Amino acid sequence: MRKTGVTSASTGTTTGGGAGWPCGGGLNLGVKLNVVLLLSVVATNLVSLYHLSLRAATVPPLILQHQQGGAGDEEELALIRQLDAIRAGVSQLNHLRSSSRPPPPPPPELLLYSRLAPVASACSAHPDLLHRYMSYTPFASCPDDALSLAEPLLLRGCHPLPRRRCFSPTAPASASKLLPTDPFSPLPDAAVRWPKEASCKSFSCLPPSLGFDVARTEAARFLRARGPLDLTAPQLLRLASLSRAGPIRLGLDVGGGTGTLAARLKKLANATVVTTTMNLGAAAPYSEAAAARGVVPLHAPLQQRFPVGDATMDVVRAGHAVNRWIPVAALEFLWYDADRALRPGGLLWVDHFWCRRSDLEGVYAAMLRRLGYKTIKWAVADKSVAGGGGGNSGKDEVYLTALLQKPFS
Repeated sequence: MRKTGVTSASTGTTTGGGAGWPCGGGLNLGVKLNVVLLLSVVATNLVSLYHLSLRAATVPPLILQHQQGGAGDEEELALIRQLDAIRAGVSQLNHLRSSSRPPPPPPPELLLYSRLAPVASACSAHPDLLHRYMSYTPFASCPDDALSLAEPLLLRGCHPLPRRRCFSPTAPASASKLLPTDPFSPLPDAAVRWPKEASCKSFSCLPPSLGFDVARTEAARFLRARGPLDLTAPQLLRLASLSRAGPIRLGLDVGGGTGTLAARLKKLANATVVTTTMNLGAAAPYSEAAAARGVVPLHAPLQQRFPVGDATMDVVRAGHAVNRWIPVAALEFLWYDADRALRPGGLLWVDHFWCRRSDLEGVYAAMLRRLGYKTIKWAVADKSVAGGGGGNSGKDEVYLTALLQKPFS
């Protein structure tokens, strides 16, 4: 008696008697019909659930409460609640899936540059800004994005910015003929590319307190002391000599604005002082003003390592930009970076550092004393009395000016 076999639809092997079904692939057809029927039932249920959800969304609550008398209505409401729970779960899953999606691919220029040089780690925390900054046309004019992209990236610690292969916009060529030879002469307005959205488009329009009135307000700075907090440039040179610190030849002015200290020490002692600046938007073109005065501006944020060599500076000054708004941990890193930059016997000048009186001794003075420096000058005065504005007197804020000397060994 001859055996027959049944061909499996999934494996194609013989599992039973017979040469197969009379119609080849009959089992496949049956499976397909079952799948179609199953899909129809599922689709019908989904449509019913959808209509029930619409009803729950459109029927007022009072009507729903009125309809809760029958058992069928209670089952219907229970089904609606289950549907709402399912929809909420699906919505949450979609949200998680969208939030876990990988970021868009970086621009080609960023990919190329990242193969040539490392990109600052802080830049990766702001991919949108970074990608927009590196989305440009190579070998053409750079986008005019100094204020909209470059400055925000720098302020967020993305420093140094990646290089770009494009031509940066500059001031008119005629402006170079107007640059003064005296750093305390009025600055030419043509030295700056004033943004279209800027409210001021001339140096005379800017408040003198910001440091742009170089012919009058800034010309008197570091020459005459108005109180115990002030340290003049001649006093600095004399104290450096008396403390055996040696001549002031090289210096770093942190947050030095338009470079007035650099200009003054250049005239008095032929010293070279590099000024770190940040433009802080369209209202304060510090870098352009310092360059127009003939001093070197470093466009660097405070949270980054000073771009100078170890033990190379004779003096490091921390200006008004260094104050209590800097987090304590970040500020301590800044002081130790200044220590790295200073040569043995070099001077750390803390100029008008302001903070709350209650924090001065316990936080900031203790932080400076941990450096182990010799104290040459230490002066504290109430901020409102010292010219910081009477509106701050209620906050009990003070100014600190200190001149500290790094040990010789």
